Amino acid sequence: MIYWDIFVAFFIANLLGYGGGPSTIPLIQNEVVNHYEWMTLQEFGDLFAIANVLPGPIATKMGGYIGYQVGGVLGAIIALTATVLPSAVAVILLYKFVTLFKNSPQVSLMTKAVQPIIAILLGILAYQFFSSSFETIGVFHLLFLTLLGFLLMYKLKIHPALVIVIGLFYGGIFLS
Repeated sequence: MIYWDIFVAFFIANLLGYGGGPSTIPLIQNEVVNHYEWMTLQEFGDLFAIANVLPGPIATKMGGYIGYQVGGVLGAIIALTATVLPSAVAVILLYKFVTLFKNSPQVSLMTKAVQPIIAILLGILAYQFFSSSFETIGVFHLLFLTLLGFLLMYKLKIHPALVIVIGLFYGGIFLS
């Protein structure tokens, strides 16, 4: 039964996650943290940070890891399959229609209409991470890391992946 749950969780999140990684992350978080309770919000946030540092699509990295944690090697294979399957089927079945309507103003408007929803979902996810961090690491570390991240990315123009690595080292040294 656990393998079916893994498949359903990642298939639904990736089927409904129109727009790629940013739109699927809150959906994966809802399935993994809220619905099935395979991880805590803190664990999901840590996984999200590490998955952002590694190269490749974020949904597949998260799916593989979570699938492995929940169901071993077979769970990882099932999660990866469920992550890739909606896009693969859509590409195969809808290729003709996509090329036919790719310059359609309706398709363009639909894409633009989804962007605010994705922004809201990511904002909610960020708020949940912030609240969880506030409770677990305290206000000093949270404000310090927030200010450090802002200064490194926006003032010194350091790549976000490197800022995440710096945050991971800080957490490993001062928060473990």
